[in-house]
Amino acid sequence: MFFRRIPVLVALLLAVGACAAGNSSQPAVTAGSPPVLPAAIEREVGGAYPDAALQGYVDRVGQKLVRSSALTGTYRFVVLDLPVVNAHALGGYVFVTRGLLAVLDDEAELAAALGHELGHLTQRHAAQRARARQGVLEAAVEAAATTGSVTVGRSVARDGLIALRRYSREQELEADRIGLGYVVQAGYRSSAMASLIDRLRQQATLEAQLLGEAPDSFDQRSATSTHPAPFERKGALSAGGAAVTGESARPAYLAAIDGMSVDDVPDEGFVRGQAFLHPKLKLAFEAPADFRLFNDQDGVLGVGRDRSLLFFGCSLDRVPGPLDEWMRNTLKPTPTDIRAIEIGGAAAAIGARPRGSDTSLGQARYVLVRHGDRICFFNLLSEGPDRDRRIEVLVNAARTFRTLSDAEAAALRPYRLRVVPAAGTTPAQLAARMPYRDLKMERLLVLNGVDAQSELARLSEIKTVEP
Repeated sequence: MFFRRIPVLVALLLAVGACAAGNSSQPAVTAGSPPVLPAAIEREVGGAYPDAALQGYVDRVGQKLVRSSALTGTYRFVVLDLPVVNAHALGGYVFVTRGLLAVLDDEAELAAALGHELGHLTQRHAAQRARARQGVLEAAVEAAATTGSVTVGRSVARDGLIALRRYSREQELEADRIGLGYVVQAGYRSSAMASLIDRLRQQATLEAQLLGEAPDSFDQRSATSTHPAPFERKGALSAGGAAVTGESARPAYLAAIDGMSVDDVPDEGFVRGQAFLHPKLKLAFEAPADFRLFNDQDGVLGVGRDRSLLFFGCSLDRVPGPLDEWMRNTLKPTPTDIRAIEIGGAAAAIGARPRGSDTSLGQARYVLVRHGDRICFFNLLSEGPDRDRRIEVLVNAARTFRTLSDAEAAALRPYRLRVVPAAGTTPAQLAARMPYRDLKMERLLVLNGVDAQSELARLSEIKTVEP
């Protein structure tokens, strides 16, 4: 959870209605230590995962691709300390998150992910997109100036940006094709790129289930999408030629990721079902029963089944005096029904969306709580026919904010991935031990890249998650 300035966040809510390439010098990496990223790059992508052995393993796989394909230039391959499933390239670096490593099945799939990003770098796709975008903007400005019509300029920009998205999809398919060549030249199985795409599809399907969306929504591509749908990517790969056998190196891969964190970093707090708990700041709150919480660098987002929203964050901004007075004198437009309250024994204040606002935006409340030398805040929004009742449910959730005891904070630990032998247990028993409140079997299947329990039972080693 990243801490932002209160006025900016609240002002935004008062009005509520992946791949880059480049080249840069690379710092030396001390043997036996995680890579130290340049400050500018770390601000953009986040920090490296502090596990020198895992970092070294991933870099060795990447360097194998570079050597076998005789690529020129210097490349670094880094694991980011993020639980989201993602990979991208920037400034001569190829990044994979530990969230992506968790869902991959073997070293060949890791090589496919790294090879895809290398394809973007070697073809300078980001620079090409930047030039194309600049061309679109220049054409739009020229059209507006020539015709004297801003509407015409906007139309040219819209059509150009849609074409640019199609161009981005073509680049993704090209990166797949080039990356596959790197994978095969390094001696890995040629099916790794297709199975990587399957892993991403399975993960996206699970994420859709968690959000209450249609499970196949990830397979649908619109004209505004920058990435081709999985079936398009696999179709393009299958047209590329016959399959080539090669190594998978699954045992080595599973040994490398065994014990890896699959959670948020402690500095950003943990989501545990409906609860959010921050061991460093020693605070916690609980969302309504139907909410999903998503912890991110910008804050904690909660989404209800009716699409009600909760956003939580904290700031080091100084707020002298009573919080209700600060809300009344500082926030613009000024909230209504501002009251001083107490939450968990701490000074707090609550206000509502100003009268006269667009009623189609639903009900909104803003809650501030003083927590030590910080100010924490909840921005709450509910729409729909039940919005009056629901906004009170959200306010009650904000009232659950409390300070953790030293013992509670010390007991909080990240969840970790464990590789266990399949013998002596059943898929149902493993799923029951997953530390999640729902979709336990679905999570276990996705973690191991299979679609059914029968496939899980055929594995000799199984990935699971333990507290």
